[in-house]
Amino acid sequence: MPERAAVAHGGPEQHDEHWIRDRDEGTSTVQLGLIGLGKMGGNMAERVRRAGHEVVGYDRAPGKRDVETLPELVQALSAPRVVWVMVPAGDPTRQTVEELAGLLEAGDVIVDGGNSKYTDDQVHDVLCREKGIGYVDAGVSGGVWGLENGYALMVGGTADDVAKVQPIFDALKPPAPVDESGQELPAAGFVHAGPVGAGHFSKMVHNGIEYAMMQAYGEGYELLAAVDLIEDVPGVVRSWTQGTVIRSWLLDLLVRALDEDPALDKVKGYAEDSGEGRWTVEQAIENAVPMPTIAASLFARFSSRQDDSPTMKAVAALRNQFGGHAVRAVQAQEAEKPA
Repeated sequence: MPERAAVAHGGPEQHDEHWIRDRDEGTSTVQLGLIGLGKMGGNMAERVRRAGHEVVGYDRAPGKRDVETLPELVQALSAPRVVWVMVPAGDPTRQTVEELAGLLEAGDVIVDGGNSKYTDDQVHDVLCREKGIGYVDAGVSGGVWGLENGYALMVGGTADDVAKVQPIFDALKPPAPVDESGQELPAAGFVHAGPVGAGHFSKMVHNGIEYAMMQAYGEGYELLAAVDLIEDVPGVVRSWTQGTVIRSWLLDLLVRALDEDPALDKVKGYAEDSGEGRWTVEQAIENAVPMPTIAASLFARFSSRQDDSPTMKAVAALRNQFGGHAVRAVQAQEAEKPA
């Protein structure tokens, strides 16, 4: 194996004996190569380092990375290596996995921790297996709060490959919950969901549920704000965060948003979708699973991107045609706007 490059990363001193090593103080440390040091990847690297492990990071942005290229990252790690890919789904992930497959050796493991479609994982797994490289897909939830709170992890892969990454999963996941007596309850926040693809499939469904929950909170907020009867809309929403059956972390975040902007005047009602909601609905259709709530929340995001909805234009025109209902004419200056 080529001599590893010197890496200035603030982590523990590097050693070549093995990927898992006993340190003088009796604890074990592992190495992780992490590609993608954005808001989430950067926080994940920091949480892993806080757990006493060694992270060698690479990012396209020069100011964030520890090494200049992917070959340098691979050289900086002792075999068997674990390299975690935390870049946008689609072509960026595909290109990164393909390049790593040409650099790594048999026994190494690639982890895709982005929001890839589970079918992409299965393609990547075939590519890696041909070279003796393991592949694990990890659905990661926690956002910008994961550094302090931990990340929920849904992973797919073989038992052997998952075991190689387990010290990193243990560092990233939330601490075990405890009961009133201080006894640890069954671990939450991590699951080996099944073979390759199962992790991202689980995260896909998670995000579909998230769409629906966010939509429900948003609709409830709009109704509260629409009536004169409610004088303290943020206060009502805050009252739901304790003792109610609809309390959740998402609701806490809505309270936080309302604290910063009580009428949400600074926010435009435009919501993108990152893909998982669409894939969830597609799978619901393929498997004949009724998902009216999640489907409606996805379509609501599409509607949010239309300044003047063609659907509602047709509805207004039809109401006028069959019932003589009044319609609102487009203002002259708006009619003159180029198509």
